Amino acid sequence: MADTLAALPGPRHPDPADALPLRWGVLGPGAIAAGFTDALHRHTRQRVVAAGSRSAERARAFAAAHGVERSYGSYEALVADPEVEVVYVATPHSEHLAHALLAIAAGKHVLIEKPMAVTADQSRRIVEAARAAGVFAMEAMWTRYLPQTDIVRQLLADGALGEVRLVTADFGGRSRYDPASRLWHPALAGGALLDLGVYLVSWSSFAIGPPAGIVATGTLAPTGVDDQVALVLSSAHGAQALLSTTLLASTPSLATISGSAGRIETDSPFWGPSGLRVFDSDGTLLSHWRDPYGRPHRDGMAYEAAALARYVAEGRSESPLHPLAEAVDTLATIDEARRQVGATRVE
Repeated sequence: MADTLAALPGPRHPDPADALPLRWGVLGPGAIAAGFTDALHRHTRQRVVAAGSRSAERARAFAAAHGVERSYGSYEALVADPEVEVVYVATPHSEHLAHALLAIAAGKHVLIEKPMAVTADQSRRIVEAARAAGVFAMEAMWTRYLPQTDIVRQLLADGALGEVRLVTADFGGRSRYDPASRLWHPALAGGALLDLGVYLVSWSSFAIGPPAGIVATGTLAPTGVDDQVALVLSSAHGAQALLSTTLLASTPSLATISGSAGRIETDSPFWGPSGLRVFDSDGTLLSHWRDPYGRPHRDGMAYEAAALARYVAEGRSESPLHPLAEAVDTLATIDEARRQVGATRVE
């Protein structure tokens, strides 16, 4: 086991420029869409050819700033563009269901920014619609497609850590309280769990599978959304995940997976391109892998776009690295955690 941990496998498919190009439309030209578009244009052969917003002026400004050919003053016009092959849904969480269904009904493949919807029931509706329409659908859980994640995936598949017993992850950022803003407004699906906690639950699912037990405790903002939550998730085979998220303080954004034969500790941030430290069971540092590819921060979104393009070319209907059922399970876990802490219900 120690030899495997010391001589880490290399990540597979590290270059997103390998994927055949698709023509993308961006639905919701905000900050996350800007990072996504720039990452595609810098590091892949994918091209965003159209941007759609409820504001024609905003769509035009986004297109001009990011080298996008066309802009539309409605989402309906964007999905009707015959040149658009896949739609990136980058509107607020509360709008993901409606906008994903809009794109699917137009026969477009969809990449839906995380979380895929605001409840497990909503996400199931998206899955059912995509399958009925015969289009590809994927949640934009970009962490799953990073080079460092593929190294961890190989170590887990090879059993190099032994029996996995404990998983940890944190993600917190201090956000100014504004009851009208997206993070704090219940009607906009605000709260720490839906914004940041989805990364944590997905990390746990990646390492130990869906939880058989969920315990959550936390605090609420005056608007009723969760502003800080700690979770203990227990797997069917006895492993546990300790997860914490907050809108009230910046945290290290680190993650670990500990097993009987060794452990992995990520560099910060675990959810973006960074690195890994691997330790033997006695705590000896065996290796430290640092991301060498020069695609930092949101440039790492290029990997998920390239993965989607490869899957579409292969004729797949969903991602083998992050199946739709797992995205639904993640939201079911968040549904239960939000129920336990008493967060305002989101329909």
